[in-house]
Amino acid sequence: MDDATHRPLRADARRNREKVLAAAVHLFTTQGLDTPMERIAQEAGVGSATLYRNFPTREALVEAVYRNELAQLCEAVPGLLAEHPPTEALRAWTLLFLDYVTAKYGMIDALRAIAATGGNPYGESRELILAAVTELMAACTAAGAIRTDITPGDLAAALEGIALTSAGAGHRPQAERLLGLTLDGLAVRP
Repeated sequence: MDDATHRPLRADARRNREKVLAAAVHLFTTQGLDTPMERIAQEAGVGSATLYRNFPTREALVEAVYRNELAQLCEAVPGLLAEHPPTEALRAWTLLFLDYVTAKYGMIDALRAIAATGGNPYGESRELILAAVTELMAACTAAGAIRTDITPGDLAAALEGIALTSAGAGHRPQAERLLGLTLDGLAVRP
């Protein structure tokens, strides 16, 4: 790669890229991965040339959408902790986790196809999610609000299990109930 690929985007180019990613998440989730690229550009309010300049293939767009959703999920932690008590921040983050899983679920076949061709769309997903869970649990532990015998790895595994059994928009109520049970199980008992 040359230096041009690593330069920060101009503000307008960054906004256009973000609009394309947001439109793609919405359309992939609601209409499927076969949504025409031109429809995504239209939804984002950009021209097709702008879309293809940022994402030359559907696979590149799918991978970027996935990575962007993961980044937003993990980067939400400090803001949630600043705005809410730790246990409320943890609960709010787990709901964001469900949003992330729902978006990922709609793209799973495309992500598998990318992985089958040698790509690695998942990259450091587990490590990033575990770091987010660790930060949230550390705040809850410091507040004396959760048990100390449950590790971030335990909670991450529980979240993955809920995601595997309750992924998809139609299963959201069940997923939220399972999250509630899991989080209630973390609480310190008198």
